[in-house]
Amino acid sequence: MTLTDHNQTLFKLRLERSRHDLFDMFEALYDRHPAYAQTRASLEAVMLEAWEARPDDLKWLDMKRDLEPDWFQRPDMVGYVFYIDQFAGDLNGVLGQLDYLEEMGVTYVHLMPCLKPRPGDSDGGYSVMDYRQINPKYGTMDDFERVAGALRARGISLCIDLVLNHTAREHAWAEAARQGDSEKQAYFHLFEDRVLPDQYEQTLTEVFPEHAPGNYTFDEALQKWVWTTFNTHQWDLNWANPQVFLEIAEVMLYLANKGVDVLRLDAVAFMWKRMGTRCQSEPEVHMILQALRAVCRIACPAVIHLEEAIVSPQEMLPYLGRGIHDGKEGNLAYHNSLMVQFWSALATRDTALMTNVLRTHFPTVLRNATYATYIRCHDDIGWAITDEDATAVGATGHGHRAFLKDFYTGDFPGSFARGTLFGVNEETGDSRISGSFASLAGLETALESGDKVAVQRGVDRILLGHALIAAFGGIPLIYMGDEIAMLNDASYLEDPGKTHDSRWIHRPAMDWARVEAAKTGGAESPEALVFQGIRAIMRRRKATPELHAGHPTHIIDTPEKGLFALVHDTPAGTLLCLFNFTENWTSVPGEWALSHGVRDLHEALSDRPVALKEGNIALAPYARVWLR
Repeated sequence: MTLTDHNQTLFKLRLERSRHDLFDMFEALYDRHPAYAQTRASLEAVMLEAWEARPDDLKWLDMKRDLEPDWFQRPDMVGYVFYIDQFAGDLNGVLGQLDYLEEMGVTYVHLMPCLKPRPGDSDGGYSVMDYRQINPKYGTMDDFERVAGALRARGISLCIDLVLNHTAREHAWAEAARQGDSEKQAYFHLFEDRVLPDQYEQTLTEVFPEHAPGNYTFDEALQKWVWTTFNTHQWDLNWANPQVFLEIAEVMLYLANKGVDVLRLDAVAFMWKRMGTRCQSEPEVHMILQALRAVCRIACPAVIHLEEAIVSPQEMLPYLGRGIHDGKEGNLAYHNSLMVQFWSALATRDTALMTNVLRTHFPTVLRNATYATYIRCHDDIGWAITDEDATAVGATGHGHRAFLKDFYTGDFPGSFARGTLFGVNEETGDSRISGSFASLAGLETALESGDKVAVQRGVDRILLGHALIAAFGGIPLIYMGDEIAMLNDASYLEDPGKTHDSRWIHRPAMDWARVEAAKTGGAESPEALVFQGIRAIMRRRKATPELHAGHPTHIIDTPEKGLFALVHDTPAGTLLCLFNFTENWTSVPGEWALSHGVRDLHEALSDRPVALKEGNIALAPYARVWLR
């Protein structure tokens, strides 16, 4: 059998494996569309063509990951997220920092938006005008392929953003539509007048009410209204058109063949439009996402999907597969609730809400999927706390959200935090928060006061958060600069293109002098304590097999209101992870730990035995312990 015969046979086997996952969804979505038969036939040809063009080393990686389908659930996965220009200038600069990534124990890199954006305001790079080119200020697609290959050689998986809900107004499809191309006009949602838009608006929400109110924009060239959920320059794609599905499938396979391991599918909740709804997370969204996942399983099975949907737990979990989509949709989704509850518990010194939310709304185990866990990212923090969850612990949703807003801007008496508002909703009074991990955790305030104890507490809060995401299961994501405790950077206010967006306060350029100081300077400096602490946490994570995301995770009650605990049940035994969300010493009875399956009181995070004091396990301020 020749290599070509082998490849053809392998393609056919994978096509049969995922045929129903793909074409059952495709038929349900598009069988009444006049282009259905043509696009269905084209889709199979597109997949075969992409498979034939796939480089041999990526085909071997496909085989390896088919044999090891849990590769992304293993505890050796540690993620790192950065903007290319802020981290290293350009793609060639990234090649010069691969040793640093390895030193941090990183096995997963997310390059923040790197596809070619529109000129000027591009929503941080998410207003894409060409899916097949790299942002010129970062380099070329050839440079990108070199980076992907260099990362792969070091065992580091590469994640990039692919925006599914919209393109930039300057994208070739939109430009053709503006010039009268009726086929390309059908790629978007266009309206002759405001009759239908006004009807839709009755149930739609505004994503950026401050600087992009409404959901429609009048285009002078078209003399029509365009659906623009996020910004006037971001045109929503019409996913009811199978040609859009085909186009995006081709783009996915093109990027996969350039060396992408993880496609972060952006703004997926908004892809399907239905009158009388919020046009978010409609059932067809999940049908589309299952079909796109099947496309990759057929033509590039080494690639997995991260579905970006920052929504309530009930709305988020289907993106990891529920019902008929179980095990067939996204492989990764952000655990937004874990991040929100971390900051909530840190402010209140009470974990009752955190325990209730994470235990009530999330399953103990997922099939063929896991979470991307994080405490900070490029985005703001939205206080996704419902009235029902707040009421369950004796609070009110509006009151608690207002408290968190005040606490994390530093306006609440006694607050240690230093953040700034984002996305203020004047009607509801709700708002989100921007700020770096270190500044929100109190380090900025502590350094200004010169209080050494307060500085140590800020460091401890940062390490607490990283120990939590490392212990939860899934893939912990370190956001660039958090590992050296970088503070808020207000210099964005000097850039007219950024002043409207406070999120730039936590998107500073990487401080490599601070990195060097963390490595070689005083061992007691905040940056050194955080840098060494996070490296140690991630090393211990890799040495702790109980943290495989395939094991059931149970959230349990604790003897003290300021403690949070979870238990990983594994065939080899139990791992109990315990976190103190207060600045006070406390303890738990040894018998309590033993009653939850701990046997030898070995602390996996420090790799030492735990000594009981009068039958109790002592916990320092902001302690983080993983008990075997």
